[in-house]
Amino acid sequence: MKINVICVGKLKEDYYLRAQAEYVKMLGRFCDVSIVELPDEPLVHVKSTKDEQAAKAAEGRRVLEKCAGYVVACDRAGKKMSSEAFSGRLDQAMQAGVSEFSFVIGGSIGLSPGVIARADLLLSFSDMTFPHRLFRVVLLEQIYRAFKIMRGETYHK
Repeated sequence: MKINVICVGKLKEDYYLRAQAEYVKMLGRFCDVSIVELPDEPLVHVKSTKDEQAAKAAEGRRVLEKCAGYVVACDRAGKKMSSEAFSGRLDQAMQAGVSEFSFVIGGSIGLSPGVIARADLLLSFSDMTFPHRLFRVVLLEQIYRAFKIMRGETYHK
């Protein structure tokens, strides 16, 4: 089983890097995890909606080059589900033969229409907006929780 977490932007803060490393280590019991950091499109030249769309499209092309397998795009407009339902969705995909998942976290301007169209699941964790650095850790925790739920282990309770 392979999990790719494709992120626009780079973690810089040591505490986020340590939290990410801890979840990647814990997930190692269940799968191989790859964190792919892609550069943000410079926004200093974004002066109009057209410029923003072009920046979003450029980020989207970089993201799509890295997507493989079952793609889960994280977006506020996506489907909300409980941890149990999320675990069930991943388990169902695995039972159908999926052996690789790509989770996408967009940049500050959001996901391109191309990434959204490619997604097998558009997933929302909340109507709220989260800092992408923090959201990456939350996503890894929920993936870990999903595996624990699948195996009936006690972490979830």
